[in-house]
Amino acid sequence: MNTSDLLSYCMSKEGAEQRVHNDWKATQIQSDGVLFAMVHESEGRPAVSLKNSPALAELLREQHEDVFPSAHLNKTHWSTLYLDGGLKDSQIYYLVDASLQQALATKGGHHG
Repeated sequence: MNTSDLLSYCMSKEGAEQRVHNDWKATQIQSDGVLFAMVHESEGRPAVSLKNSPALAELLREQHEDVFPSAHLNKTHWSTLYLDGGLKDSQIYYLVDASLQQALATKGGHHG
């Protein structure tokens, strides 16, 4: 998985928009005004920060050394994962989808 593949996938989501955060040298991807992915480099490697439920975040970090708490975001809800590590593309795509759902659910209040 590389950054451009990931960005294409994120941007294929309904209402997705990207903007560059210069301080963090990161590309933030939002849907409906809600941040759901942030693409950047960590330790010189391509990475993405995604929103997870705290339970999923904990599980991912236990199972994969390529998943760790995000530096710039709320560590309980945001995990960073390396794109060039042990995670399969299908897992990364799944986590992007989960992140989008989580972000939109949080925005929409408590229905569903």
